[in-house]
Amino acid sequence: MKVTIWNENRHEKKNPAVREVYPDGIHGAIQQFLENEGIQTGTATLDEEEHGLSQEVLDNTDVLIWWGHIAHDEVSDEVVERVRQRVLNGMGLVVLHSGHFSKIFKKLMGTSCDLKWREADEKERLWVVDPSHPIAANIGQYIELPKEEMYGEHFDIPTPDELVFVSWFEGGEVFRSGCTYKRGQGKIFYFRPGHETYPTYHKKEIQQVIVNAVQWAKPAASEKPVYGNAKPLEAIGSK
Repeated sequence: MKVTIWNENRHEKKNPAVREVYPDGIHGAIQQFLENEGIQTGTATLDEEEHGLSQEVLDNTDVLIWWGHIAHDEVSDEVVERVRQRVLNGMGLVVLHSGHFSKIFKKLMGTSCDLKWREADEKERLWVVDPSHPIAANIGQYIELPKEEMYGEHFDIPTPDELVFVSWFEGGEVFRSGCTYKRGQGKIFYFRPGHETYPTYHKKEIQQVIVNAVQWAKPAASEKPVYGNAKPLEAIGSK
C-alpha cells in the first residue's frame, strides 16, 4: 500500500508558531508516524508542480491524505478533477480538519461543507459512537484534546454513511467529527481534529485513528465494474 500525504504547507512557511509545532510540516509529522507503522508514504505540497499530484503520482497512490486551510482556491480545478476521478476509481481519501472546505471534498460531497468555528484554546472530547468500526480500533471510549479549535453544528454535509466520532467542546458545541462515505469505488473518511497551532498530530490516539483510516480506505482487491452495453450471459429466447 502507498499513501500520499498532501499538505498545503503555507502556515509552516509563514507562521513561526506552526513551524515550532511541526518543523517538518504537518505532512512530515503524518509521514513519520505512518512509516513507523511500516506504511509506504510520499508527500506532496501546494507549491510543487501540479501541486505534487501528477497523474503518475495518483495512479501509484492507494490512499490520499489531504490537509488544507488558507489556500483552497489556489488548487487547480484540473488537479481536483484528477483526484476525483481516482477516488471514483477506487483510491481512498482521508480529509483532515479544515480540508472540509477543500475543493475536492466539496466536489465529492455536493454541499457547502460549511460549519461554525472558534479559536479559544478549548478542550475537545471525541466520543467513539461506533466502537465496532475498524477506524475506532484500539481507541478507548473517547479521545481528549486539551486545546483545539472548535467546529460546531450545523455541519453542511450529506448524511454520513457511517458516523464514527462525535466531538464535544468546552464551550458547549457538538460536531460530527468522524464521517465515512463511499463515492464510486472509493472510500472517504473525514476526521475533524488538527488545527495547525496545536500538537494534535503528535498525539498517539489521533495517530492511531489516521493509521486505522488509511487501512480502512485502501482499495478493495476486486475487479473494476464493467459498464455500458452488455452481451447476454445466457442465450435469450432459446428453447
